[in-house]
Amino acid sequence: MPPLRGPIAWGLALAFLASMGCRQSVEQQAAAMTGGKPARGKELVRRYGCVSCHAIPGVAVDGTIGPSLEGIARKDFLAGKLPNDPKSMIRWIRDPQGVQPGSVMPDMDITEQDGRDIAAFLYTLR
Repeated sequence: MPPLRGPIAWGLALAFLASMGCRQSVEQQAAAMTGGKPARGKELVRRYGCVSCHAIPGVAVDGTIGPSLEGIARKDFLAGKLPNDPKSMIRWIRDPQGVQPGSVMPDMDITEQDGRDIAAFLYTLR
C-alpha cells in the first residue's frame, strides 16, 4: 500500500496531533490533582501486580478478580463508599484494609509517592 499524501494525510496527521494534545492535557490534569506522575503510575500497576486482579486499559486486560479499572476517573465512588477524589483514591490504593476491612484488595505496602503516581495514572482512564 503506497504512503498517504496530500490533504488526507495532513488531515490524519492533524487529528493525531490534536488527540495527543488532549491526552497530554488529561495527564497534566491527573498529575496536578494527585501530585503524581501518570507514566510512572502505569509502570507501577505492573510492578505491584495490580494487573493480576484488574483489567487495566493500556496495561492488561486479563485480570478478573477485581473490577475493571476502565473509566475509573468517571466513577462517583471508590470501593463502594469513598468519594472519587484524589485523597480518597490514594488512601484506597495505599490502605484498602483500613478503608474496608476484609476486602479482597490486599495491602501492598505502597508508598505515599507510589500511591500518588498510581492514582495519577488511574485518573487518565476516562
